[in-house]
Amino acid sequence: MRTEKDIKSKVIAMPLQKSKVRSKISIPNKKSTPIPKIVLIATYPPRECGIATYTYDLKTALDNQFDNCFDVRIGAIENSTDRHHYNSEEVDFVLTTDDVSSYKSVANTINSDENIEIVMIQHEFGLFKNNEDSLLAFLEAITKPIIIAFHTVLPHPNQGLEKNVKDLVALAETVTVMTKSSAELLKNTYGVDENKIKIVSHGTHLVKHQDKAILKEKYNVLGRKVIATFGFLGPGKSIETTLKALPEISKEHPEILFLIVGKTHPTLFKEQGNAYMEGLQALVDELKIGDHVQFVNKFVPLPELLEYLQLADCYVFTSKDPNQAVSGTFSYAVSCGCPILSTPIPHAMEVLRDGEGLLFDFGNSKQLAEKLNGLLKDEELMYNMKMKGLHTSSSTSWENAAISHGHIFCETIRKPVSLKYKKPKINLEHLVAMTTHVGIIQFSKINTPDLDSGYTLDDNARALITVCENYRFTKNPEHLKLARTYINFILKCQRDNCLFLNYVDKDKKFTKQNNEVNLEDSNGRAIWALGYAYNCLEESIDIDTTLFQNIRWSINYFSLELLRFNSPRALAFAIKGLHFFNKKENNPTITEIINKEAQKLMELYQYNCEKDWKWFEPYLTYGNSVLPEALLYAWKSTGEIRFKEVAKESFDFLLSKIFINNYIRVISNQNWLLKGTDDNNTKPGGEQPIDVAYTILALKQFHAEFPLEGYDEKIEIAFNWFLGHNHLKQIIYNPCTGGCHDGLEEFNVNLNQGAESTISYLLARLAFEEV
Repeated sequence: MRTEKDIKSKVIAMPLQKSKVRSKISIPNKKSTPIPKIVLIATYPPRECGIATYTYDLKTALDNQFDNCFDVRIGAIENSTDRHHYNSEEVDFVLTTDDVSSYKSVANTINSDENIEIVMIQHEFGLFKNNEDSLLAFLEAITKPIIIAFHTVLPHPNQGLEKNVKDLVALAETVTVMTKSSAELLKNTYGVDENKIKIVSHGTHLVKHQDKAILKEKYNVLGRKVIATFGFLGPGKSIETTLKALPEISKEHPEILFLIVGKTHPTLFKEQGNAYMEGLQALVDELKIGDHVQFVNKFVPLPELLEYLQLADCYVFTSKDPNQAVSGTFSYAVSCGCPILSTPIPHAMEVLRDGEGLLFDFGNSKQLAEKLNGLLKDEELMYNMKMKGLHTSSSTSWENAAISHGHIFCETIRKPVSLKYKKPKINLEHLVAMTTHVGIIQFSKINTPDLDSGYTLDDNARALITVCENYRFTKNPEHLKLARTYINFILKCQRDNCLFLNYVDKDKKFTKQNNEVNLEDSNGRAIWALGYAYNCLEESIDIDTTLFQNIRWSINYFSLELLRFNSPRALAFAIKGLHFFNKKENNPTITEIINKEAQKLMELYQYNCEKDWKWFEPYLTYGNSVLPEALLYAWKSTGEIRFKEVAKESFDFLLSKIFINNYIRVISNQNWLLKGTDDNNTKPGGEQPIDVAYTILALKQFHAEFPLEGYDEKIEIAFNWFLGHNHLKQIIYNPCTGGCHDGLEEFNVNLNQGAESTISYLLARLAFEEV
């Protein structure tokens, strides 16, 4: 089946673009209403513990993902022996868990604030140890909807624990857990109504994947096979299990190094000092494995931690607690692409069930040594584990966790509220990373450019349009360097017969594929790009006169050949390019060519159009929006009113097929929508960023000509597809890299961030900017 593709020396890097322009397209503001306030009651930095870190990351993700949807505030949990100073801009109050009067005071504060819509408790049994009754009384006193996030759900509860959990759940409108096994425990062991339970996986940080060898060199471990673990240290971590396995591991892998990243848990340190750490160091000496162990005895900042995890050849998770429901450290390791060896806590058994890692028994050093020795010898298995882990964890990014929480909040708030996504700053970083002195590389493996995939005219044409559009707003000379690279690539693809070839390998040679596929669409894209660049850039100011005149010559040389073309999308792309070209040239010959090519589209429309099928073909396939958009441009060029009428009629028909229940679902690349078939039977998935981008570009043009038709609202809906407003409720744009994932499938997102998808996102994002 055809898609936008037949298969799916660096330029100076540029930082995030600080936008100096305002949004051109926006939904009119309604009467101002207070932003719903969500209070997260939890431990919070500067306190050092897992839930404090979790809560900080959740608040940050919610603030970054949504635009004035929620005012997320913190109610910090502490006790009378462990006080902290908090940022007053984030923390509204402190709940002292061993002070009964504090519960009453905080409940009154919450109830008296009419803007508080939800109270969410980040619950861990240890936080309220010996104060369970006070917590229940506190929740009973609160008059706002309550959500309880259970970080631990214990199996085989005694009568008192079971009653406590049931009482807590009875006071909550919703409870959240992080694993399916925890949800099953609540349902089957505690009798909780499954409709009350929501599963939101522990969030993970998006990672810009780096070369392992470079990271090893940075941290002075080059040449070593590195296994790692991290987190606050204490007896429950069972670090001894791995240490005792090292003598056996080092026999087969003398280059092995065990990195222990983290310091003693602050609570344990207050009680015992560094006794546990000192015991580990004594065991290292006893086992004579000092050359194979390195302690990183500090609280490691997140960027450094993610680098440690990426340089590790394997991550070892050990625990003494078979009932440990979830582990944030485990989640982070999976998201960094670490092959995992883990004790069988419920979280690990759930995540690693499809080959993402290996399990070994609690405290069984011999079994750990055997499995690790085998794994380190099998590079193919390690790579497969890495890729499976990355795909498994992709849905758990903090951005996706924020989206899940946002939907839960909307369902819980007692007044109508909808999610409004925050538009990211324009970021060309990944586009730059994908570009060499030749042009933009076709594919990437995750976020790493895959030079072996070569280059295409298609991608370089779209890239040229993107950087020209961006240059209009920024006037950044670095963007002109990119534009010149892409222009030269396009011009070099034009042959003596005036037509363009599409496929170029990494050695700058045209490939056999150029002889095997129809290249009309690619030729049309080339003219679109060159025409747009010719219109945007100024001769001898932005680009030199020779290059500018080469563009002019190329378009004129090609334009007569266009009369032989029949592909509707090739005609459409070319019409767009010729329209922009002729805004400067004002050449009657070009106007007549536009008219003739538009008439071809009109003939197709008249032949296929019926009462319930207002379209140019007997099917909807890829790049559909460009057809009515091209007719709209043809009307602008020629003044032929019938072009405008058919443009709107056909575009509205298309929109009726792809906008469903306030979502956009573009035509799948796995099954086209055929005339006469029931479009309600199509499965989700196979949605490409390029089709969403083309739709947004067309919507922008139609909104300009028909400002009262609601096209502006559809632009917002369509763009939010990239930000998580899709059937998976997952991000397609990756704000960590500036890249865009290659597609939305039925059950997952394609994690690769190739040129087509990244450019598509940028074209869509730039549609909201104006000079």
